[in-house]
Order: sequence, then C-alpha cells, then structure tokens
Amino acid sequence: MKNLKYSLVSFVLLITMNVFTQEKKVTWKSITENNDENWFVSEEAKKIAENVLLYQRDIGGWPKNTEIQNELSEKEKLTLKELKSDPKGCTIDNGATCQELLFLSKIYKSNPDERYKMAFLKGVIYLITAQYKNGGWPQYYPLREGYYTHITYNDNAMVNVLKLLKEVKDKSDYYSIQAPDEISKMAEVSFNKGVDCILKTQYKQNGILTAWCAQHDRETLKPAKARAYELPSLSGKESAKIVLLLMSIENPSKEVITAVNSAVNWFEKTKINGIKIETISTGKKDEKDRIVVESPDAPPLWARFMELSDNKPFFCDRDGKKKYSMSEISQERRTGYAWYTNEPKEVLKKYDDWKSSLN
Repeated sequence: MKNLKYSLVSFVLLITMNVFTQEKKVTWKSITENNDENWFVSEEAKKIAENVLLYQRDIGGWPKNTEIQNELSEKEKLTLKELKSDPKGCTIDNGATCQELLFLSKIYKSNPDERYKMAFLKGVIYLITAQYKNGGWPQYYPLREGYYTHITYNDNAMVNVLKLLKEVKDKSDYYSIQAPDEISKMAEVSFNKGVDCILKTQYKQNGILTAWCAQHDRETLKPAKARAYELPSLSGKESAKIVLLLMSIENPSKEVITAVNSAVNWFEKTKINGIKIETISTGKKDEKDRIVVESPDAPPLWARFMELSDNKPFFCDRDGKKKYSMSEISQERRTGYAWYTNEPKEVLKKYDDWKSSLN
C-alpha cells in the first residue's frame, strides 16, 4: 500500500513538473534578457554561444525567429556552416541581430573568448552597413523585395538598432565589448544619420508635427503600407519608443526638442480614456476573443493605427479594408494583433523631468 501511495505521489509530482516546465518555456528572447552573470559562466551558456556563432552569417547578421538555444544535430551544424556565406535572411526584424549581440556581450563579460568579441564587432558593422544613405533601416539586408525595403519602425526595429549604436558610440559599459575608435566613430555617424531620418519622417498633419507611421517609404519618406492590415497611418505604439530614444539624447538639438514636444502634444490629444481590452472565452474549448469594454477608471490607451488626416483610430482585416471598431474585424485579427497600446504612458511619465533637464 505504501509503495502504491509513493508511486502515486511521484506520478503527481512528475506531472506537475512537466506542466510547470511547459508554462515556463524558455525562449531565445528571454535568454538574451537574462542578467544572471553566474549563468553565463555555465557550460550551458557556452554551448549556446557556439550556436550563436554558427547562426551568424559572414556578412555579420542573423536570421529571425530562431530558437538559437535549441540543441543542434551534426547535420544541422553542417547546414549552418554551409549557409555562412549566404547573406539572405539577415534582418533586424523581431529583435534579430540586436538580441544576438546582447547575448555575445553578456557571455564575453564572463568568458572573454576572442571569437565572441569578433562576432560582436562584425555584427555592429553589419548594422552600420545596412543603413540607407537617408539614415533609415530596411527590415532585411541584403534587401528583400516588397514592403521589407521600407524604413522600418515597426516593432521598434530601427529604434533597437539606434539604441545599440548609441551605447557603442558613447563607449558606455552597457555592452561589455568595447569597440575600437574607428568603429565607435562609425557608430556615431550612423546614429546621427538615424536621428536625422527620424526627424525627417515625423508626420505633419495640417502643418503640425505629430508622430510616425510604423514604416515609411525609403524614397519619399512618406508613411507606407506593409502587410494588408498595416496601412499608412500614425502609430500610437511605435511612436512611443521613437520619442523615448529622442529623449535619451544628451544636449538635444532644437529640432529634437521640437520633435519630442510635438509628439507629446499628439499623445495627449489622441489618448483614449474610459476603456480597457478584455480577453474572453467564446465557450468553444480554449477559443478566445478580445473585446473593448467601458471602464471609467482604466488608464489611457492609444490606438495602434490612426488616420493620417484626423487621428481617428481604425482597424483592419487581411482584406485591407478599414473598419472603425475592433468588433467589426474578424476574430482572427482581433486576437492575432495588438490594436491598442499603453506604451506612450512611459513618454508622458518621463516628459516633465526631461523638459526640466533642458534648463
């Protein structure tokens, strides 16, 4: 009887541990954000670092949406070695390249392997090389045809690059790998060009500076379309991180100050009070839906997309047709995309202190 009871307890513990592991599934993004220096000394971290080096292409960049920490078979390692000389797929989308550089910096601090340093510097040069002459960045370099050639603020792609270059040019200790003077000067030129592009793409609505689209045409610098449901618009989401970047600049120019002040005025004008977004069950197994509900005490939200002419929030299905209520688009799009955001709250939270620091 005791053996049976022991077996049952062991079984329950095993099931519980399996469920816990599934819920706490480790992703590549979470690994790059790990700040436990003791872990980066581990053999596990070193093993993952070998994967990071393998996935990097000779051009210096990395592909996206790759769980780099996963163990590789000998066949997969051979394939990655063969792909080294192929630059296709290298990108800054979804955190790619910037995440790998962050990981290399962290493991180099604990394990000063020269290979990590060289891969990091090669990655920085890749980012600088990928920049357009006008200061913007495409999603992919070498260029991939289609909307990928647009100057890409979407999902903070360009801001992520500029934040990295700022640390490199400032020779801060954020990254453990210090770039030689030649590369840090290149990073400074690249950063300044990027800021200039941001200023030039800030949208004027009836002559007044407002915010940014998630992507801008690389030739005209005007707001541009990406996927079918990502139409030219003013973005409540991407604009927030752009402004926070501008606010991080020491001794900002008059142009940067004007850009920040104008964007803050726009955030104040476009915030939506009295609503919140709820995820609900449809009653069909694990199926979910999202709805907008009234909530007088809810903190403000901003629409992901707003009309260029009058800031009216809009939503879109995969057919590219605008709707002016989230309830009018398909369930698949309601649950598969972030149509509202609270990210501008960080801008408004820091704005007064930033303004005071200018005096």
